[in-house]
Amino acid sequence: MSAENPQVSAQSRAEQKARKSLLSLGLKPVNGITRVTFTRGRGMVFAIDKPEVFKSTNSDTHIVFGEMTVDDMAARAQQAALEEQLAADAEKTEEKPAEEAQAEEEEEEVDAEGVEDKDIELVVSQANVSRTKAIKALKNNNNDVVNAIMELTM
Repeated sequence: MSAENPQVSAQSRAEQKARKSLLSLGLKPVNGITRVTFTRGRGMVFAIDKPEVFKSTNSDTHIVFGEMTVDDMAARAQQAALEEQLAADAEKTEEKPAEEAQAEEEEEEVDAEGVEDKDIELVVSQANVSRTKAIKALKNNNNDVVNAIMELTM
């Protein structure tokens, strides 16, 4: 690891030699750079996050060390559009649970007599329904847990 930059990860022997020879040329480290990008045609971007950047004292030349990743801007734009669509769909589905919650509040008073609590909890967890719906399904199926779950999920 370099004493100048403690964030450096394990380096290969060839990389160590290259760094040593470049630093002997009088390169000065440049601090404060968090990302370096190189653009190519068709939206291709080569990016280096957390680079080590050195500048030549004699010219305007920079040397950049780091792990390069390829970003496809077209794919990134497509993913952003998909996320926007999912967010719009989520807003529509948020309105529906509010209506369902009101319907469930009206059904709250269901008699659980003759139905075991462990059966109710099992149906609630497996079918992802309210306790009220689970009790009704169990009563409709003569306390048969499997048929109650099938009724609620199919």
